[in-house]
Amino acid sequence: MDLLNFVQAHSVGVSAAILIIAYIFIALEKIPKATVALLGAAATILLGLLSQHKSVDGALNSLYFINYIDFNVIFLLVSMMIIVNIATRSGIFNWIANEMLKHTGGKPVLILFVLGLFTAITSAFLDNVTTVILIMPVTFFIAKKLDINPVPYLITEVFASNIGGTSTLIGDPPNIIIGSAAGLSFMDFVKELTLIVFIILFVVLAVMTLFFRKHLVTTEEKMKQVAELDNSHTITDKALMIRSVIVLAGVILGFVTHDMTHIETSVMAMLGASLLLVFEKPTDIFKDVEWNTIFFFIGLFIIIGGLEASGGIALMAKWIINITEGSKAAASLLILWGSGLISGVIDNIPYTATMTPMILEIEKVMGAAYAEPLWWCLSLGACLGGNLTIIGAAANVIVSETSAAKGHKISFMQFMKYGVVTVLISLVLSTAYIYLKFLR
Repeated sequence: MDLLNFVQAHSVGVSAAILIIAYIFIALEKIPKATVALLGAAATILLGLLSQHKSVDGALNSLYFINYIDFNVIFLLVSMMIIVNIATRSGIFNWIANEMLKHTGGKPVLILFVLGLFTAITSAFLDNVTTVILIMPVTFFIAKKLDINPVPYLITEVFASNIGGTSTLIGDPPNIIIGSAAGLSFMDFVKELTLIVFIILFVVLAVMTLFFRKHLVTTEEKMKQVAELDNSHTITDKALMIRSVIVLAGVILGFVTHDMTHIETSVMAMLGASLLLVFEKPTDIFKDVEWNTIFFFIGLFIIIGGLEASGGIALMAKWIINITEGSKAAASLLILWGSGLISGVIDNIPYTATMTPMILEIEKVMGAAYAEPLWWCLSLGACLGGNLTIIGAAANVIVSETSAAKGHKISFMQFMKYGVVTVLISLVLSTAYIYLKFLR
């Protein structure tokens, strides 16, 4: 029996092995994750788990590998990256942050709360990595002015970015994947998740304030310096700022009105990005797009497509239904807590991309009403679980590396001490919400 015949005879095992090996190498971080995903994708196609050909005998081929790449996700990500990169150049986000800080009176504890709130709200509309990159320079500047350790602020900002990103379709990549697969709109996420996410946020900020209060002490003179911040030169390009705000507001309005216009979020974001690019040199902007992330998604969709085409995803769905004995409550809690704990130690993007087709299979068997809470459990678990460890989300890694480079090391155990509390709070409150909303 040659290799291709063997693969066809054991397609579930082979496709599962490719996915597991990719997960292991992504977790080890010895090879860039985009490279791992593309190698796995190439193996999936070369071994015949997915087809290289668009049509067979004149008929469209359902196993064509391109069919498994979700281009709604790809174009939404690229377009939002372009919009955010252009808007950031105007200084608008730093101006907003500084204006908020001026109203704290320079009080360190109030600054912690304001930085957390600003980070969470910004993360609802920008990706988490962009948000923490924007807020970190402001944080280091404020900590230096107050002569206090920036680590309490940085840890709180990481938690706030992952929590805030959970509240909208575009706030965190797992939500983009879920929204595209389940046909959930921007307003669906706002209606179902915003309230519980901001309850979680305020509880976590209150707990972090209690944990860090002894470290957040400074003099009246230093507080006055922060309260009198000069914000007059933060906007570096007023015309660009006006264009960016108008386009970003228009794009978000397009997301909100999707149920009326039926224009896909990816198309609306692409239109906004294109309008802003009219005034820019595309080559300057495109080099700041996170192409590693985009190709990681493409490779990942193909790998998971191989498992789906082999029937592996359907087997996983059947296992979930069997182990929970058809109970919607048991399935919901298994997905919520399982996603929360697993996403704390592995990247939540490949995890969500694997779980999404599985929930679609469950939906086929058990119906849309049964599957509805499962989508929200996956979103809450995958996004909020990223706060568990320092490697749980990309924003965590960026903040810890930048902080260490500035002479303020955040150890794995130091982060986890606060991360465990944050994730437990998040999952307990999410459990109560899911039960009250969908299960009682």
